[in-house]
Amino acid sequence: MASMQGTQPRFGYTDLLTMPEDGRRYEIHGGELVVMPSPLLCHQIAAGEIFTVLNDYRLRSGGRAVTAPFDIVFDEYDVVQPDVVFFRAERLHLLDPNSVARAVPDIVVEVLSPSTASIDRGRKMRIFAEYGVPEYWIVDPLGRQVEVHVLEDGAYRQAQVATGGDTVRSVLLPELTFTAAGIFTFP
Repeated sequence: MASMQGTQPRFGYTDLLTMPEDGRRYEIHGGELVVMPSPLLCHQIAAGEIFTVLNDYRLRSGGRAVTAPFDIVFDEYDVVQPDVVFFRAERLHLLDPNSVARAVPDIVVEVLSPSTASIDRGRKMRIFAEYGVPEYWIVDPLGRQVEVHVLEDGAYRQAQVATGGDTVRSVLLPELTFTAAGIFTFP
């Protein structure tokens, strides 16, 4: 006779829609519900500066930059809220302004926090690669650095690590450049 082992039921996007509006950020990683803690001030400042860079690019070249909270629904069991996402102008037709995103962003940016750094560098990085996000930036406010990762053969290759006065260059959008130090405008 087979033994009865307790298994954790998979949590899906339809379940997420029934969650209470309690101010928390929820994500689903492979069917597991993940509660994201509130970020630190340095995280929010860096995320805001990254959004400004991407939004300024949008004003010049088109596209759309969006900040969290905003659900990216890759499938029923993988739903994330990256700190900032960017969609190129030629892909805006894939977005519905009255809905969550079900299209893969062109650039995903995660700003590290001590409580989420291992998730951002591990599980979420693997999710972004699995669904084909072409470029993934990891912004580290404590280390004051910006990493640019490019998807190649289903995995990310680190294309750049920028600190201080280094110029950050997007591989996907070569005309998009900014100084790393400009992201970290806090003491």
